Amino acid sequence: MEISESKSEAPYLIVLGTAQDGGSPHIGCEKACCATLLAENDHSRSVVSLGLVNPRTNQCWMFEATPDFTAQVAELVTELPAKRLPDGVFVTHAHIGHYTGLMYLGREALGAHQMPVYTMPRMKQFLESNGPWSQLVSLKNVELKMLQDKAEIALTEKIVVKPFTVPHRDEFSETVGFEIRGPGKTALFIPDIDKWQKWDTNVLELIQKVDYAFLDATFYDQSEVPERDMSEIPHPFVVESMKLMDTLPETDRRKVHFIHLNHSNPLLDEGSPQTKEVQKKGYQIARKGMRVSLE
Repeated sequence: MEISESKSEAPYLIVLGTAQDGGSPHIGCEKACCATLLAENDHSRSVVSLGLVNPRTNQCWMFEATPDFTAQVAELVTELPAKRLPDGVFVTHAHIGHYTGLMYLGREALGAHQMPVYTMPRMKQFLESNGPWSQLVSLKNVELKMLQDKAEIALTEKIVVKPFTVPHRDEFSETVGFEIRGPGKTALFIPDIDKWQKWDTNVLELIQKVDYAFLDATFYDQSEVPERDMSEIPHPFVVESMKLMDTLPETDRRKVHFIHLNHSNPLLDEGSPQTKEVQKKGYQIARKGMRVSLE
């Protein structure tokens, strides 16, 4: 499946960022993956986020409130005429790359008024009960909208979002992925999960049912960060995902867009041998600015 440019009035998704929570360049990293970026003061890579745009109603929504929230909001709203802010923010879980951007909605920055923020129950309780996030609630900078596992939320007559829980390190909140359904096409967004085998859902069957699948690709393989205990930060290695998904027909493999890439992941480099190998196998790698139509 080729990436399609959105039709003038068709709803679409735009990739606002592809990096893992810590960003790229990454704090304290002196390796080649970050050294050049730091030397050139290149901070163009952004933490993982999707934007959902509906030109027909002049509305847009964000998936994740990342540390790059300010720039990503600016990028998203330029997709629509005279737009200043998104119409809501969906949050997957309480790890730093996915919710901390909410701080920019507070009195020290935007001073937003009742920005809809869609969260699961534990995530909602976490924001309500812990500062400084609780101040966003008490000052009504945000209006928390509680989601439920597998319960659909209709954003418009033809755009529906459905959260579903996935196994992850749930220290402070549960973790969800999202199914984003438009007038004609559907996308999955699962930026974080421990291992596919730990999930009670068959990801292969799920991929076959949708048109796009933006899936956790934090690490390419086991050797990537030898200084860390990988059992403390479990994710599906890209090589593991491909081994599992290689059984799919090529038409289904092309739906897979690897996203949430650690600063050490060679897939961030468009010219790396690993990137070429992934593409040769029929998979795709999410890139900032990529658009896919939901019609």
